Amino acid sequence: MSPFAILVLAFSMSVDAFAVSVGRGAAIGRPRVGEALRTGAVFGLVEAATPVIGWAAGLAASRYIEAVDHWIAFGLLGAVGLRMLYAAIWKRQDEAPKGRSMAVLLATALGTSLDAMAVGVSLAFLDVNIVVIAIAIGLATFVMSSGGMLVGRLIGDQFGRAAELVAGAALIILGGAILVEHLAAG
Repeated sequence: MSPFAILVLAFSMSVDAFAVSVGRGAAIGRPRVGEALRTGAVFGLVEAATPVIGWAAGLAASRYIEAVDHWIAFGLLGAVGLRMLYAAIWKRQDEAPKGRSMAVLLATALGTSLDAMAVGVSLAFLDVNIVVIAIAIGLATFVMSSGGMLVGRLIGDQFGRAAELVAGAALIILGGAILVEHLAAG
């Protein structure tokens, strides 16, 4: 996977956390820098761990489905992208979590990282360095979540939705590129 593709994947995986952080920042009103960094750290660590978990699960099953792995990668990335598009278009305005507790923060981080786990499954079928990808996703999520908290009160929920639309489209395109690459090579 090229460095550009890793960068696109990392920021695409972090956009849902960004959107939630924007909502949290807007709901809290004036989050402190420490609170924004804590949010970014929790989201980043969880978002970095889940693709590794998905990758390990996919790797365990890869020898059984190697002939169709590119279709699986395409299907998973496409499904995650479509879910992100759906969420950006049809989610309610009041869905952003408003609690400040660590339990709420962790539950939210886990909820936004399930797509990264699905992407991790698809990465098991590709020749990738999962550690590099997980670190890239974690760092991108840390930066975007921390920043989202700090600017949430300024940009509001609509910008977060637009970012989620772009990320969903990017994942669908990435899945299509993987499919085309494997079909052209084989």
